[in-house]
Amino acid sequence: MAFALKFHYCLLFIMVLLPALCSADQDPFTGSRATYYGSPDCLGTPTGACGFGEYGRTVYDGNVAGVSRLYRNGTGCGGCYQVRCTVPKLCTDDGVNVVVTDHGEGDHTDFILSPRGFAGLARPNMALDLMAYGVVDIEFRRVSCRYPRSNLNFKVHENSRFPEYLAIVILYQGGQNDITAVDIWQEDYQQWSSMRRAFGAVWDMPNPPSGGLNLRFQVSGSYGRQRWVQLRNVIPGDWKAGVAYESAIQLN
Repeated sequence: MAFALKFHYCLLFIMVLLPALCSADQDPFTGSRATYYGSPDCLGTPTGACGFGEYGRTVYDGNVAGVSRLYRNGTGCGGCYQVRCTVPKLCTDDGVNVVVTDHGEGDHTDFILSPRGFAGLARPNMALDLMAYGVVDIEFRRVSCRYPRSNLNFKVHENSRFPEYLAIVILYQGGQNDITAVDIWQEDYQQWSSMRRAFGAVWDMPNPPSGGLNLRFQVSGSYGRQRWVQLRNVIPGDWKAGVAYESAIQLN
């Protein structure tokens, strides 16, 4: 009987503690406002300030956003957020997860959502009623990006000119991670050379090394944890502008 009673109290303790443990790694929600922009297909735009191109239009099924202060001079590009609105009777409990692909400022808003993303805030059959507000109060928090069928991709930006100028943008950036630096290995000098953040998520370098390129990039994750990730021959020596090269890794 005593054993059964202890087991009962232990089970009750676990049941009470488990929700706190499961939510310990989640950021708290922050109050703000959100609006949406016009788009004929309700998706994102390929001309966003992050430089993602077509990826920035369709990633996460077009649930994308331009942000203001969260843009952080491009460091915030590729970050994922859970956004939920607080209009009574119109908003879902979970809201929608969006990817940052652009920079934009509205009427005291942190998010300018794609029409599809904004509609995802609403309960079934309530999207038009919610969109009629134009701007709504929201809560948001940073969440992990999930790309179960994709590893990190290194896309050679369309502005690149082989072989004298290379610009790259990193796609499918998983987890709660920011890319804060990118280096290329210079074999002739036996040292790492820094790429410049040209704009948004685009990194560039004039006169890059020839041959297959070894890259390393600095990742700043949850709670300020930083690390370097190094990849060999991630971009081939005959790279072409506009082509994305998939790596063998994903961040989490």
